[in-house]
Amino acid sequence: MYDNRDQIDLGNGEIGRLFASLFVPTLLGMLFNMAFIFTDGIFVGHGIGGHGLAAINLVGPMMMFINGLGMMLGMGASVVAAIHLSHGNVKAARINVTQAFVTGISCSLLMAAVCYLMPDTVLRLLGATGALYPYAREYYLWFMPTCLLNMVTSIGMFAIRLDGSPRYAMLSNIVPAIVNGVLDYIFIFPLQWGLMGASLATDIGGLVGTVMVLHYMLFRTNTLRPYRLKATSTSLRLMLRNVGYMVRTGLSGFVGEIAVGAMMLTGNWVFKQHLGDQGVAAYSVTCYLFPLVYMVYNAVAASAQPILSFNYGKGDRQRVHHTLLFGLIVSIALGLAVSALFYFFAPSVVSCFLSTSAPAYDLAAKGLPYYASGFVFMAINICVVGYLQSVERSGLAIIYTLMRGVVLLVAAFMVLPQVMGVPGLWLSVPAAEALTTVGVLIFVIKNRRGAQLNEGSSY
Repeated sequence: MYDNRDQIDLGNGEIGRLFASLFVPTLLGMLFNMAFIFTDGIFVGHGIGGHGLAAINLVGPMMMFINGLGMMLGMGASVVAAIHLSHGNVKAARINVTQAFVTGISCSLLMAAVCYLMPDTVLRLLGATGALYPYAREYYLWFMPTCLLNMVTSIGMFAIRLDGSPRYAMLSNIVPAIVNGVLDYIFIFPLQWGLMGASLATDIGGLVGTVMVLHYMLFRTNTLRPYRLKATSTSLRLMLRNVGYMVRTGLSGFVGEIAVGAMMLTGNWVFKQHLGDQGVAAYSVTCYLFPLVYMVYNAVAASAQPILSFNYGKGDRQRVHHTLLFGLIVSIALGLAVSALFYFFAPSVVSCFLSTSAPAYDLAAKGLPYYASGFVFMAINICVVGYLQSVERSGLAIIYTLMRGVVLLVAAFMVLPQVMGVPGLWLSVPAAEALTTVGVLIFVIKNRRGAQLNEGSSY
């Protein structure tokens, strides 16, 4: 088919081994990416305190918005490029990936201008007020470069995995995480730079990751090397058309990140209403954990995506369904493992972020087991949404993403605390995930029994 360093044959390799060759480095890379976030929480929680954690949580939705754009472009370009590669059209695949990078960089520059010209307006929209405002502003001003760099690396990770080098993608997560962890300690403790130091460490780590991605795309790529785009009106129209299709294909990835932001914003508001600033600090622990868990489950979807999209392009329905079922089995196993970890070791997990003497510690330690009950449902939902994206059923993927992340989530946050009190606060996210899983499983069962190819788009 086409040459690659890791000897990955998407069209003929045995599904289990093929999935493992993509999943293991992808998971390891994302685990180190989790460390990227986790070390921030540990050092900020112990070096600055609950107000520092709460401030980062308030800025979090902005990060999710920008990450979502990167995932949308990366997933969309990867799906479209994989289908082109399955047809042997390497030039079209290169053009699509190049257009995704150009669009991502342009969006980054535009958002940088908006975010730095109107910082106070953006922070007010994020809910930063009162005693938390100065903490949030300090973190926001220094953290924004990381968000913008992440858009480029998000696109690059999808392209590198599709290009057949998941191990390099793994290293592009590991090296920045190590850099971030070392600098976090130096900046927060010996230098006493506070939230500025935490965000600056993350900026530098993010820059290292971006440089590694760009180095691969410019000098190491096997197939998906950048393509020189023409500066003509016709080329611009074609680019807008292609980017529009990539956006539609990857839109559920963006909606998924926005949903995480909605969860954080809604949860911040509801927890503050019921438990005050200490409630926001306690909830910030779960908001740190949620993206980390999300990355683990997203590793399954990201690993399956090249296999699914390539074989979907070939019209090999059997391999597509086999990959989906394999991904579901892995997702459920991971969901049970992560739920058990956070359920039985909740106090130890919370103590990583907050001192046991902190007022928010008991709130978080008691609430985390409730919150962890939804992780297995989240694993199933993310796997199926990733499958739908990979086979160009973005409309249904968006519906499920909106159900779990916005519609059912907001309803649960409004209703459950009124009915169940404080436990209802922590059970709102699990309830939304569980209800979405019911709809997802109905789809999977129907799809398994009667899905047929219909002009190359119905699975």
